Amino acid sequence: MACVTRLVLTDFRNYHHLSWKPGRPVTVITGPNGSGKTNLLEAVSLLVPGRGLRGARMDELPRNNATLWGVAADVTAQWGDDALSIQIATGADPVRPERRAFRVDGQALRNRDAVGEYFSAVWLTPQMDRLFQEGAGGRRRFLDRLVLALEPGHARELAAHDRAMMQRSRLLAQHGADKDWLAALERTMARHAVAAVAARVDMVTRLNADEQAVADGFPAAWLELDCPIAARLRAMPALAVEDWLAEQIAAMRMIDRQRGGSRLGAHRTDLRMADRLSLRPAGQSSTGQQKALLLGIVLSHARILAACRGQMPMLLLDEPLVHLDAVRRDALFQAIGRMETGVFLTGTDAEQFAPLRQIAEFVMPGEGNLAPRA
Repeated sequence: MACVTRLVLTDFRNYHHLSWKPGRPVTVITGPNGSGKTNLLEAVSLLVPGRGLRGARMDELPRNNATLWGVAADVTAQWGDDALSIQIATGADPVRPERRAFRVDGQALRNRDAVGEYFSAVWLTPQMDRLFQEGAGGRRRFLDRLVLALEPGHARELAAHDRAMMQRSRLLAQHGADKDWLAALERTMARHAVAAVAARVDMVTRLNADEQAVADGFPAAWLELDCPIAARLRAMPALAVEDWLAEQIAAMRMIDRQRGGSRLGAHRTDLRMADRLSLRPAGQSSTGQQKALLLGIVLSHARILAACRGQMPMLLLDEPLVHLDAVRRDALFQAIGRMETGVFLTGTDAEQFAPLRQIAEFVMPGEGNLAPRA
């Protein structure tokens, strides 16, 4: 279980200074569009590795063009029978404002991935509703966020792969490029690509094996990777796949020189989603069915993190009721009651969340502050 017991924002988005103590683990934040509901969820999402639920740039986070911004939270985390209370803070580095700094109980973290040892969160946003109409890049980023919550080192593998790929592209553009240097970059690409795709395969396997998903009241999802590297990993050892991939990338030098980029690598993975029972592709489903599939995946992901780390992550659900019918809304409320962790939900209509009044605190943002909603 992970709960925020106090949240402090300084010059973050539309909040000049906010100090708020949630009264209950479940909080419903309702109000008009543009009032700052999503900003609160984004603030919490920035307390874990990654760029938060919006994927925002650093210069988008300060209020009114301020240089520095900060988010701090007192967090209670339950690890088995033990409860741990800590303070996690992040914000613009005072020395280098273009960089983000992390502190845990006042101590600076040199490795930001280490914050995941203390606190984790998963989220659903309205932007994810477009996954089924977007290209492969959007679905790949969605899957990588799921992997990153379990394996913080996944981001380093992807970054190393992309650096090697860009260096190779620049080298290919030069006439008479050093073939040994090209081969070394292609070997580096292959090594990091296989590691990244293996982590994706592991996450997809875990999600497909979650039997509780069938009982949640949402359509359980069946996920598949459209990726030649993933296909090879199912039949060959990882080192053999690295050798194969390096050879394939090298064989594509002429084409890649003419077209730019690389025809093979971790950046080519696509994620296919379907209803587990009917196998109907998500892209052919209704908008409500697609939203229900995504909710099911997020809930399964939370259970996977809990099973692997011994701690249920916090749930950040931005406009989760949009596109859901009454039956699916009730299923979501019941699932939230079973999760036993901190939950922030947002919406414009407080009455839609009425079934949660027995377990949730209702608040309303306005003028950079929060007020109780009757």
